Order: sequence, then C-alpha cells, then structure tokens
Amino acid sequence: MSLDAATLALVAEELKTTLLDAKIDKIFEPTRDEVLITLRTRTDTHRLLLSARSGSARVCLTRETFENPLTPPGFCMLLRKHLTGGRLVDLRREPGDRIVYFDFRCTNEMGDLVTDTMAVELMGRYSNLVLVQNGRIIDALKRVDFEDSEVRQLLPGLAYTLPPKPARPDFLQVSAAAMVAAACEKDLPVAAALGKSVAGVGPVVMREAVCRALGETPALACDLTAAEKTKLAAALDALKAEHAAGGTPTAVRIAQGDEPPRPVEFSFFVPQQYGAAALLTQYATYSEMLEDYYATKDRAERLRQKSRELYKAVHNMHDRAVRKQAARREEMAQSAKADTLRLYGELLQANQWALHKGDRQVTVQNYYTGEDVTIKLDPRLSPNDNAQKYFKDYKKKQTAHAMLQKLLVEGEAEIEYLATVLYEVESAPGEAALNEIRAELKNQGYLKYYKQRDRKQKPANFLRYRSGDGFEILVGRNNLQNDKLTLHTARGKDLWFHVQKAPGSHCVVMSRGQEIPDSTKQEAAELAVIHSSQNGGVKVAVDTTEVKNIWKANGAKPGMVLYEVYTTVYVTPRAGLEEQLKQ
Repeated sequence: MSLDAATLALVAEELKTTLLDAKIDKIFEPTRDEVLITLRTRTDTHRLLLSARSGSARVCLTRETFENPLTPPGFCMLLRKHLTGGRLVDLRREPGDRIVYFDFRCTNEMGDLVTDTMAVELMGRYSNLVLVQNGRIIDALKRVDFEDSEVRQLLPGLAYTLPPKPARPDFLQVSAAAMVAAACEKDLPVAAALGKSVAGVGPVVMREAVCRALGETPALACDLTAAEKTKLAAALDALKAEHAAGGTPTAVRIAQGDEPPRPVEFSFFVPQQYGAAALLTQYATYSEMLEDYYATKDRAERLRQKSRELYKAVHNMHDRAVRKQAARREEMAQSAKADTLRLYGELLQANQWALHKGDRQVTVQNYYTGEDVTIKLDPRLSPNDNAQKYFKDYKKKQTAHAMLQKLLVEGEAEIEYLATVLYEVESAPGEAALNEIRAELKNQGYLKYYKQRDRKQKPANFLRYRSGDGFEILVGRNNLQNDKLTLHTARGKDLWFHVQKAPGSHCVVMSRGQEIPDSTKQEAAELAVIHSSQNGGVKVAVDTTEVKNIWKANGAKPGMVLYEVYTTVYVTPRAGLEEQLKQ
C-alpha cells in the first residue's frame, strides 16, 4: 500500500512536534532514492528518512542502520552544501496532496540567513525530493525535463510548481453526507464509488467505512437505501473523527499457508474489515509503523540497487562460460571422428594406382570391413597429397582432442566458480561485501577496471555462531573467506560442512579437540544450507568431513576445494535457527 494524504497528515504532525527547531547535523544518501538526515534537538538526536522509492515512498524517523556509499552522490553533496547546520523552522503539508515541506533556516555562502525548503513529494512512481529557495528549484533528486513531462519540469533554476491535483474534493475537507451523495450517483460497488468521489485516502479507508456500516454487502452505490446512506455517512464521520483525534497507527498482517504473516496494509485506524484472519499490530508512533511495514522490502531493494551492476557483470561472465563450454563439447564430438580421417588417408595411400589428379571423389574398398567407402578429394592435389592432407587433419584433431579434454575440465571449474560468485553477489549483506567480491574478481582477472577506493576498508570477519552444546561454528562470507576458514583457520579434527554440488559457504565446527555431539552437527548442517543457494529447500544434501581430509588443487580458484572421504546428510533448516545461534 502507498502512504495516502490522510495518513501523511498525521505523520507530518507527529514529525513537526518532534523535530521543530532541530538542527541538521549530517546528511547521507544511502541509495539513489533515499536521503537520511540526522537532526539534533536540545535533548535528543533523530534520524529522518526521506524515501522517494516508488514502491515505498515515505517520510519518517528511523532507527535502522544504513550502509552509505564511500563516495557521496552529487545530490547529497548539494544538500550538505545548502542545509548542513540549518535549523528546522516549519513543517508544512500541501492540503489534500502527498507533499510535505520542510523549511530550514540556513546560512548561505555570503553569510546571509536564507530559508531553504525541502519538498518531499510522495506520489508513487513520481515521488521526488526537491530543494527550493525563494520559489526557485536548486535541484531535485530525480530531475524531470521536457522529454519526461511536458506538464511539469523539475530542473535547477526553474520555478517550483505543484503537480496537477485531482478534481475530486479532499476526504478531510468534504462532509460525509456529500461524499455519500456523490458516490450514490455512480453505478459501482460502494467502496469503489466512494474512492472515485474523494481524494486523499486509499481504498482501505473506503472499504473500512463500508464494512462498518453495511457489512459485506455486494450492493451497488446507486442502489443504497436512505437508511444505508445514513449508516455509511455515520461510519465516514467516525473515521474522520478518529483521524482528527490523532488515530491509532496500525499495520495488518495476514498469514498465507505455512509462511509467516506478512504485512499487507496500514492506516490510521484499527481495521475491522479483515476479520479474525488478520494479525493487527498497533504502534506508538507513525514512524515506527512505517519503518516496520517497509523495513524488509526496503533492505532487499537497497541491496538490489547496489549489486545490480556487479550481478549483471558476473551473470554475463557465467553465461559466456556456459556457451563456451557448449561449443567445446561440440568440437570435442567432432574431434572424436579423427580415426575416420586416418582411415581415409590409409585407404588413399593403398589405392593411389586408382586415383588421378583432378578427381573430386573416389570409391574404394575398406579392407577392415570389406565395404565400399566414398572419399572426397581435392582436385587440385595429387593422389599422395590428398592422402597426406587426411593424415595432417587427423593429427590436428588428435591435438585438439587432447587440448579440449583439458579445456573442458577448466571450463567446468570456471562455471562452478562463477556460480558461487553469483550466489555471493545475490546474498551479499551490503556494499562492503560487494567490494570484497569485486576485489576477488579483479585478482582473478575477471574485472580489469575495478579500482579499490581510496578509503581503506576493514575486511569483514567470518559469521560466528554458538551451537546449543557450546561449540563455535564459523561460516565464510565469500570465496576468499572460505579459503581462509578451511585452509588456514580450521585444524585437522574440526568438522567441515558444505551443500552438495551447489554454491554455498564453507561451514566449520571448531572442535577444540573434543568430540562433537550429533546435535551440533545437525545445527552446522542446517547453517550450511541456510548460507547456500539451496536455502529454503527440503532435505538438502550436505557433505561433511574433517578438515584434514580437504585439500586444494594447484591453480584452483578461491573457494574451490577437493575431498574424497566424507559423509552426506540430508537436512531441512528450522525456522529461526540462525537468529537463535548467532553470537
């Protein structure tokens, strides 16, 4: 669901109460759609999130930690130049629209006091952040030129204008009786007719009014009786009164099958329309509600944005390696016919008396089988030269066959390696992990132009868990860490786990010279599945062996190890196990 104007009005009022007169301390731009501003009041420090992401546009206070890019984007630098040190003097909302204005009193380059306004437009895929001074646009997070919109442009130097407003009246301004009267003129279901009659609220509000007044009625708005119209107007008035009193921030979660309940809706009231099937969560503030509702979705989207370019590059490398391997197999099949070329050469040498220069083909008897064989000839060559040509082609095919056998082995190793890198990119927790993967690919010769940032980055450590029996379990985050963990950190009797024939992390139980209980082995096997491409599978095969049985072939790529003595177990990870075992 999108944040509607009615809920936004309550969010804005809450933010105004909390942040008024706060001073800007820091500004970050974690992703291309979000800006994070740290503000300090006399007693507290708050972190204000301004999100212009189409699927989760919002403004709220947040406690979430963000991984910021090493080099600040241009819009972030512009905001720091104009707003750092500024004080929030007013917070306004555009009536009936999803636009909030933050007015900051700042000092310009000349030392004069100016008012810079951050216009936060939360309008779905048109969401934007626009910095305005004296009615003129300084810049926008997403610039809009004439090619993008002929109606409204957002470019530096242009006058800031409002987007076109719907012709419908605002839910908070129009009376309930007028809403019902306008809806009853439409030949639509009641909730849909109400939604077409007013602006400023989402469908959940209209469905709630209908549910409270009429129950689950299939009636059309134009067929409502006078008594039903009165009930509907009373329900709308009750929702408006609840809004005027500040409302109750509430999110709705619904379980689907065996999956945990997922959030499907939020609003400023406690909804009745979902019945007993819904799990309702009430919050102390609207910021907490919005943060909780969008948290999981946004984390995944932030990571997708940061990893998109690297994922595409690795995906192309993997596809190229697969295509190259298919071409080698086809060439290998052709080289398997080398014995036929040798036979043709022998037959031509044995039958030179029957050949003449200029012949295009000859039919001779295969003295191995007694059958007749037709052999193509080059008319420009003599009979002996034709025979020597077949012997020469035979030797080429033999050499190619030997080379192809080696290249096919190398190709399979490369495909397996790139598959593990692809998995690592998909599961990377943030920019630091992605930078480690980029550095690894650069060292392996896959990325030629990657340059490490000037700011030195501390390498991430292994993931650490503590089994129910007290044994430490270490998990590598990427191929380089897998090598370090298995080949340098772990010792002979430590127990190693890895999903069978699939990309995944190395998982090691540190035995400390003690016998490892079966319960710890089970937990380690489940962690190996969780940190693999098979996460979510049922009865996944996991190979386990002592670290002393593992070795690395010369020239093998990072993370690629060999083992012969092992045991295979089949496990299904338990929900919540990873959080339970985290140190």
